Amino acid sequence: MNKKQLERWAPWVLLVAVIALWQFTCTVFNVSEFIFPSPWRIATQTWEFKGVILGHAWRTYWVTMAGFGLAIVVGVLLGFVVGSSRLAYAAVYPLMTAFNALPKAAFVPILVVWFGIGIGPAILTAFLISFFPIMVNIATGLATLEPELEDVLRVLGAKRWDVLVKVGLPRSMPYFYGSLKVAITLAFVGTTVSEMTAANEGIGYLLISAGSAMQMGLAFSGLVVVGAMAMVMYELFSYIEKNTTRWAHRSTNNE
Repeated sequence: MNKKQLERWAPWVLLVAVIALWQFTCTVFNVSEFIFPSPWRIATQTWEFKGVILGHAWRTYWVTMAGFGLAIVVGVLLGFVVGSSRLAYAAVYPLMTAFNALPKAAFVPILVVWFGIGIGPAILTAFLISFFPIMVNIATGLATLEPELEDVLRVLGAKRWDVLVKVGLPRSMPYFYGSLKVAITLAFVGTTVSEMTAANEGIGYLLISAGSAMQMGLAFSGLVVVGAMAMVMYELFSYIEKNTTRWAHRSTNNE
């Protein structure tokens, strides 16, 4: 098995090892299913309640995608403004950093007052928690454009707008895809947190309901589903990144 094949199979081997150790620990020490369910218990309850789980998972998924899509639009626009102007960078970046430090769960009660219980708070929470990485990475890609390269392009007749759009934005694509992989996982966190307090559907609502009914296997099933959805979207963006920014990964491609 060569290095590339080893890297491809390593996550799956580690996952199987963790599940096996988890099951072994629960069986040997006779851990109560009401405290810490075994993988087998989680699997059986996932199958038993598959219809309910799929319904809640679909709601969480499309709400997350709505908030994430909004985060992409706002994050790219803000990142372009911040990264293309030193004045905007100095004015906006500190404020955005302070805003990002605020716990997004604290916004949920406020959003409920403004928009009521339902999809509104969930979409906005997913947006609020995920747009910052996108903005920062786009701004970084534009702000770190080499001055020498910019000077050469100016000598060749390129205007500031041409430099930003034709050189700066393509150069920011690796940063952009990197931010998407981080932001999508945060978006699922935001949606789930909002659904736990301000919804009557979704995986977050399922977690609260299952916990109240002491169905810990079902609660863990919800966590597994959220993790699986986030992982699938992460891998999707990784695939798109590898096929659209090969020029930024020359060392990897030459192995």
